[in-house]
Amino acid sequence: MSLHPTLQPYADAWTHSIEAISELVQPLVEAEWNRRTPCPGWSVRDIVSHVLGRDSEMLGDPRPIHTLPRDLYHVTNDHQRYMEMQVDVRRHHTAPEMTSELEYMIIRRNRQLRNESRDPGTKVRGPLGTELTLQEAMRRHAFDVWVHEQDLRTALGRPGNLDSPGAHVARDVLLDALPAVVADRADAPRSSAVVFDVHGPVEFLRTIRVDIQGRGTLESSPALGPAATLTLDWETYVRLACGRVPLEAAKEGIKTEGDPDLAEAILRNFTVTP
Repeated sequence: MSLHPTLQPYADAWTHSIEAISELVQPLVEAEWNRRTPCPGWSVRDIVSHVLGRDSEMLGDPRPIHTLPRDLYHVTNDHQRYMEMQVDVRRHHTAPEMTSELEYMIIRRNRQLRNESRDPGTKVRGPLGTELTLQEAMRRHAFDVWVHEQDLRTALGRPGNLDSPGAHVARDVLLDALPAVVADRADAPRSSAVVFDVHGPVEFLRTIRVDIQGRGTLESSPALGPAATLTLDWETYVRLACGRVPLEAAKEGIKTEGDPDLAEAILRNFTVTP
């Protein structure tokens, strides 16, 4: 294996999630591919199409030449238009076409990962012509595929893998976004702290400290006398942070202490995925 050690966790997480997705969709009949998922505007077929599209781009395949319909209500910005292209081009594909493309893509991507010898810092092309490091591209993709695995599990009534390798990548990605949520978007008071106590298959206790300049930092040490404490389960945390559930529907699973206005502002700004 020539894969750099820092990339291996992301390769492992992707492999675990993509194989789970393949296992979930393999037995589906045609109608089940049209089931709605928690991902706004996307069916089971659309989720799998998105994953296929992103992996094909990571393989270096050209993007499809395709014109999107004008009536896609969930597509409102350039990022969403970019992502929707790979989805819409497959909307009329049959179940056998979808599963066979998925199987072939998994074979090709596994071969690519086995032969991957580039440095983690190598610049690669990202969505909309952006550039990011190979490490960040693999990290984001491992996160994305795990979240979409959870979308499929919700749609198909097959819960599981909330503590898989992808779940731990997701935890780190979502935690990295917390300082901006608390300090910038929720405008937490300067020289304050907010504690997040998350329980369930993935457990953690983290503090966001806001300094005198209003900058937020993530810490693993608990805070004495925090401005607010939010306690919730891991699945609710993920669904809220990824925009899969409205706050009103998630509130009964969230306990808050301290400043109620601050807690409300944090929860109102909790979604971090585009």
